[in-house]
Amino acid sequence: MRILVVEDELDLQRALVRALRDEGYAVDSANDGEDGFFNAKNTDYDAVILDVMMPRMDGWEVIKQLRKIKRTPVLMLTARDQSRDRVKGLDSGADDYVVKPFDLPELLARLRAIIRRSANKTTNQIELGSVVVDTAARNIMHSGKPVELTAREYSLVEFLALHRGEVVTRTTLYEHLFDEDDSTMSNLLDVHVSNVRKKLGPEFITTRRGHGYCIE
Repeated sequence: MRILVVEDELDLQRALVRALRDEGYAVDSANDGEDGFFNAKNTDYDAVILDVMMPRMDGWEVIKQLRKIKRTPVLMLTARDQSRDRVKGLDSGADDYVVKPFDLPELLARLRAIIRRSANKTTNQIELGSVVVDTAARNIMHSGKPVELTAREYSLVEFLALHRGEVVTRTTLYEHLFDEDDSTMSNLLDVHVSNVRKKLGPEFITTRRGHGYCIE
C-alpha cells in the first residue's frame, strides 16, 4: 500500500513517514498543499494523510480539487478540534478526521479502515481458501498457523487480496508497493512474489503472462 503524507510540520511529517514505513507501507511526502495536490493528482495512492493548515494551498482546497478527479481515501489531520471543522472536512470529501495531537495506533487503525472501505471490505479478515489475511493485525494465517512474512511481502499479499479476482499489472504493483525512494528498475517484485509462493504455496499467486498477477 502506498500512502501520501501532506504535512508542513517537518518533524511530524518525518515521524509519520517513519512510522508508516515501519508498518510496511510505501510512503511519499509533501511539505505544502500545492505539492501534495500535484502528487495526489498524478499518482494512484491507496490513501492520503492530509493536514488542514498548510502554505500555498490548505487542506480544504486540496480535497476540494482532488474530489473533482479522484476518490482516493483521505484522512485529514488538524489541530482544530471544533465540530464545524470536522463537519467541514467530512462534507468536503474526507473519509475520516483525526485531531492533533493524536494517538498513533488510532491513526493507523483509521487509515486501515478507510483503505478497507475503499475496497468494499466490511471486515478485517479476508479468506482466501486456507489463507486468512487480517488487515487489522497485519498478519497472515495458513491452515490455522501464522506465517512470517516481511512487511513488503505482507503488503503484496494484502494488495492482491483486496483486489481478489482481478489481474494486477506489474506496473500497478510497483506503483502501490514501492515509494519514490525505492528502486523499481530491478527484480524486487519477482523476489517478493517468489518468497510469498514459498511460504503460502506455489499456486497462491497466479501469473498471467504479459498481464500481471492475481489471487483467484
